[in-house]
Amino acid sequence: MDPTNVDDLETAQLKSSTSPDAEWVAAYFAYGGDGAEQSTCIYFAMPPGKRLGRHTDTAEETQFILSGSGELLLDEGSKPIKAGDVVTLTEGTAHDLRNTGADDLRVIGFFSAPQVEQHWTEEVWEPGELEVTGTPNR
Repeated sequence: MDPTNVDDLETAQLKSSTSPDAEWVAAYFAYGGDGAEQSTCIYFAMPPGKRLGRHTDTAEETQFILSGSGELLLDEGSKPIKAGDVVTLTEGTAHDLRNTGADDLRVIGFFSAPQVEQHWTEEVWEPGELEVTGTPNR
């Protein structure tokens, strides 16, 4: 696989139809059958004041915070995050990210499976009234 720069990815924008503060852009670097065999790699970003949306994933996820600052929101409380931090979330852990900084909160997520779904607790995503999102190979 040739190197791919995060700034060259074609991102898709998602906006929640149920929460005005849930909004993000994302693009996959690789997933099962497209550049990877046993893993998934995604880039996502939230603008200032926005959040990702509370959800669970169907695979363990390790997040690398590329830039920005914010809060990791877990059932046991919030934890501050900043550029350079790494967070590992086990499969099924409910979580959300909120951008509390002045710049985009940019993240690369690494999943331990070639096919992944996000099951949203409260959010419904436009376009399409989506309550489940995930890799294109699902």
